[in-house]
Amino acid sequence: MAPAFGKCCDPSGATWGIPTFPWKFAPNGYATRRQLRSRGLRPDGQPIAAQVMRRSRHRKSGVLVAYLYRIDRAKPVRPITAGKSAALAKAMRARRTCPACRLDAGDVIPTSLGMCVPCAYPEEQRAA
Repeated sequence: MAPAFGKCCDPSGATWGIPTFPWKFAPNGYATRRQLRSRGLRPDGQPIAAQVMRRSRHRKSGVLVAYLYRIDRAKPVRPITAGKSAALAKAMRARRTCPACRLDAGDVIPTSLGMCVPCAYPEEQRAA
């Protein structure tokens, strides 16, 4: 059952267990994971400090919740290592390589086809 949204402002955390604010009304000093990432930060294992809540027609619960972390406790994002960069490049190359013709398709192979477009529709490629 969805909570009454007029009462979702609970800065003390008495109702929901953690401080809760209406959507777009979080106080300064808090940020979501995406907001932290856009600032080049990460939560670094800190617990959820607060949440913002709004009504959602698309969720079964009728509630959309975004968790907030304290900005002053966030750490800088770790730089990517050479090994991880090479592993990611290898994985992306594998997603672009057609299993049928073994050529680089230039883009990620559609999972619905399982191979590059020319291999999936050879008769249409000959007609063109």
